[in-house]
Amino acid sequence: MLHIIESPKPVREVEKDFSTAAQRHKFGVLGVHDLRRKMNDKGLPFERDCLVVEVCNPQQAHQVLSADMAISTALPCRVSIYTENGRTKLATIKPTALLAMFKDAQLAAVAAEVERELFSAMSEAA
Repeated sequence: MLHIIESPKPVREVEKDFSTAAQRHKFGVLGVHDLRRKMNDKGLPFERDCLVVEVCNPQQAHQVLSADMAISTALPCRVSIYTENGRTKLATIKPTALLAMFKDAQLAAVAAEVERELFSAMSEAA
């Protein structure tokens, strides 16, 4: 269900490298959420780095949304870049697992392609 890889790089460097790699794999970066900053801004002390990067391949998104608008609940793809036990990790929910919840076999190929490209971008960034 989850795909997690490690990187020796610091979180901010991985985020920069992932954004570049995502674009090479036809994903646009829609936003980056700094959860540490957001928690601290709300008065909740949180010291670990955690960035959530939202990415989308518009052609693939158009295809799945044309089949079922409820799939919008699973979009965009999110990749979390965080520290755990002194290591930087990249993690995402597998697109194939997300789309499997919608029980549309025709979308399995789309999900598999998105997953391959997303995992490649994550590996390149790591």
